[in-house]
Amino acid sequence: MGIIAWIILGLLAGAIAKFLLPGRDPGGLLGTTAIGIVGAFVGGWISSRWLGHPISKHFFDGATWVAAIGGSLVLLIAYRLVFGNSRD
Repeated sequence: MGIIAWIILGLLAGAIAKFLLPGRDPGGLLGTTAIGIVGAFVGGWISSRWLGHPISKHFFDGATWVAAIGGSLVLLIAYRLVFGNSRD
């Protein structure tokens, strides 16, 4: 997968993570989108580095999607813990 595919995957993973963890995020839509993109990269890196599952070159590989969504969820939770609920 190329960089554009990872960005698209990150956008979708960020949207799914936001759907799974609803609420007001301190960063808004742009922050959540950035978290999704970075989460996709982090999830893919963790999956290939420590879980022994190399990232597939196919966009529709289930393990790649799980890693991207998992990374987005972890970063979204960490972002909420660090920055709190500053939009209240």
